[in-house]
Amino acid sequence: MELFQGIKVDWLGKRKMFFAISVALLVVGMISLAMKGHFRYGLDFKGGTLVRVKFQDAVDIGAVRKLLPQANIQTTKATTGTESNVPEYQIELEQDTKKGQAVDASAGREEVTRALNMAFAGKFTIISSNGVSPKVGDDLRKQAVSATIYALVGILIYIAFRFEWIYGAAAVFAVFHDTLVTLGLFSLFNYEINLTVIAALLTLVGYSVNDTIVVFDRVRENLKTRRREDFETVLNDSINQTLSRTILTSGLTFITVIALFLFGGEIINNFAFAMVIGIIVGTYSSVAVAAPLVLVYSNIMRPKMAASRR
Repeated sequence: MELFQGIKVDWLGKRKMFFAISVALLVVGMISLAMKGHFRYGLDFKGGTLVRVKFQDAVDIGAVRKLLPQANIQTTKATTGTESNVPEYQIELEQDTKKGQAVDASAGREEVTRALNMAFAGKFTIISSNGVSPKVGDDLRKQAVSATIYALVGILIYIAFRFEWIYGAAAVFAVFHDTLVTLGLFSLFNYEINLTVIAALLTLVGYSVNDTIVVFDRVRENLKTRRREDFETVLNDSINQTLSRTILTSGLTFITVIALFLFGGEIINNFAFAMVIGIIVGTYSSVAVAAPLVLVYSNIMRPKMAASRR
């Protein structure tokens, strides 16, 4: 199915504008992070207790949030979602513990039970309470960073063998760009980073690289039959030829994740936000970052290679 036939957009002619947009997004994210001092980490990374609660009848989450401070539970977050069509509430408590010290999940459970009994005595059930120590949270954060770096290194090696090293470097730079822009927007809009967000970022790493490889594969095919043509023209034509496929795959996925973001509930809202931003930025970078980087390198190296042959 072809959405665009015979399209002739000069994408690479706009590369300076694309680079300016990317730099602006990265700078905005860094300024936001510098002003706040750190990301807003979820319970997975900072430690605390997660208490899952179900009520007999539907309860406004706002009422639960107002009730908790009245019971002197100040550092908390309450969210709602559904499981088997029954509303489920998750209450997160940040508990003061020293690094390496275990979190007392039973104490957190008792605090929540005491608070909810003030207005909902006999009308709720504590499903579970799980504690995460600050040390475990710190270890999880380090492992998340390592997993992302390993994924980028694996991508670089794979694409370098399949194409040339510059294609692999451009793809990795584009993915690194996508990750930084997404994290910057998380800081800007004060979204929480937890393990589900890391899963979304790793998913988007593969998604973005897949788009980039499709473009690079078409470039390789076109170079076999159009060796004497200008490299910039071949790159532009390759992007235009794969544009329909990019829009179809990205568009369908985007419709799914935007529905998830709008209607999926608070529990998966951070994950859905990462997917929405990542798909937009990942599709953009395949066209506006990876391919222009290959062209810039080619323009720099071609005169040097020609001079060395003289």
